[in-house]
Amino acid sequence: MVYEFERKQRIAVLGGGPGGYDAAIAGAQLGADVTLIERVGVGGSAVLTDVVPSKTLIATAEATNAIGEAADLGVQFFTRGGTGKPVRPEIAVNLAAVNKRLLGLARQQSEDMKSSLIRSGVRVVTGEGRLDGPNSVIVSTSKGEEGTDFDEIEADTIVVSVGASPRILDSAVPDGERIFTWTQLYTLKTVPEHLIVVGSGVTGAEFASAYTALGSKVTLISSRDQVLPGEDADAAAVIENVFKRNGMTVLSKSRADSVVRTDKGVIATLSDGRTVEGSHCLMAVGSIPNTEGIGLAEAGVQLTESGHIRVNRVARTSMPSIYAAGDCTTFLPLASVASMQGRTAVFHAMGDAVNPTELRNVSSNIFTQPQIATVGWTQRQIEEGIAQGDIYKLPLSENPRAKMMGIKEGFVKLFARTGSGTVIGGVVVAPNASELIFPIALAVEHRLTVDAVSRAFSVYPSLSGSISDAARAMHIVL
Repeated sequence: MVYEFERKQRIAVLGGGPGGYDAAIAGAQLGADVTLIERVGVGGSAVLTDVVPSKTLIATAEATNAIGEAADLGVQFFTRGGTGKPVRPEIAVNLAAVNKRLLGLARQQSEDMKSSLIRSGVRVVTGEGRLDGPNSVIVSTSKGEEGTDFDEIEADTIVVSVGASPRILDSAVPDGERIFTWTQLYTLKTVPEHLIVVGSGVTGAEFASAYTALGSKVTLISSRDQVLPGEDADAAAVIENVFKRNGMTVLSKSRADSVVRTDKGVIATLSDGRTVEGSHCLMAVGSIPNTEGIGLAEAGVQLTESGHIRVNRVARTSMPSIYAAGDCTTFLPLASVASMQGRTAVFHAMGDAVNPTELRNVSSNIFTQPQIATVGWTQRQIEEGIAQGDIYKLPLSENPRAKMMGIKEGFVKLFARTGSGTVIGGVVVAPNASELIFPIALAVEHRLTVDAVSRAFSVYPSLSGSISDAARAMHIVL
């Protein structure tokens, strides 16, 4: 008698960032034979050099701000001087200790993720991977002086999640000492005396905000009329005003043609001939996908001119057996989106139930001080007639909890479908906007009306009460 056993579905995951990690975990949970290939460490750049370390640094900056602003709440810090009289101490930031801590947290998170993969039955391979057609991945692993080993991994499904790297300009080449990308800042031992930040997008704005709080003089060079040009205009205006009030120099409509080292620091030359001198410079001018030289085009995968992988709403590429997730794709470059794509890809490949990703329902956050969180349709789209909606904005200055906490800037803004009152989007500018956006995201995802939102009880007093108040103000009369 001959027994036939059904072979496990084989999944190869190229890249261990948020998308690759979630794809591998999902595959293992569904009983697949999963191999994950990662060249640096599980978690990828999101954990090791981007999201985890940068947000840890920002948390330190927020703590620094909280101490500095405590006097507004009646809290004062004093030590006793030599005469016994009280002396107000200075706030000092030990950047070497801060960076040691954040890099340690990043490494620990990477190890925790690797352990989780192994416990789930995923085979983790350290090495460089490239596609060898639509059903095979070649992995090269260094053996030091003995050379390089090559291993071929055959797969029914391949998930590519190789991330992206900072864009490098020939006229401003980072050296890791005076001119940095955002992945290199964590080698600094002391707070920069004068940090020049080139680029006023999300990354540039976040680091400019953080280093201002940490005590650096910061000059932000923005080629646009306003910082954060792709965000809600009201939110960007609040952030720019806070930047300037905190002492930051914002050079709008200015483009940096070059940044070079000097004997004592750096000098940035603008397109109009002006120059800005500083001690250090952060180049935050975008990123490029890590898709070159890994066999995608040869395997039949369609790429955009920028090198991003074209995917549909279930993360599938132009080749049926190949999926892609994360910053290397044409979707939003967010860790949460990468994770969702990774899971969706594997669910679809293995025939499980799938909800195609709806980008309009994705909530995102910018970790400036205050934060900016958004979800759904934007005010610009409503004003341009792309979406039909009503807009209501409620300043946080009217919120009792905000007054107690000494919060002076920020607002809650809701967008509701004209006629039905269905919540189609929102913006929150507040110290914890990343937490406050969640109820609005739930309303958008589940098509709740403003009346339905207003019927949910919010704690009094609370910042989330502003969401209830805004929804109540948009009541639909039947």
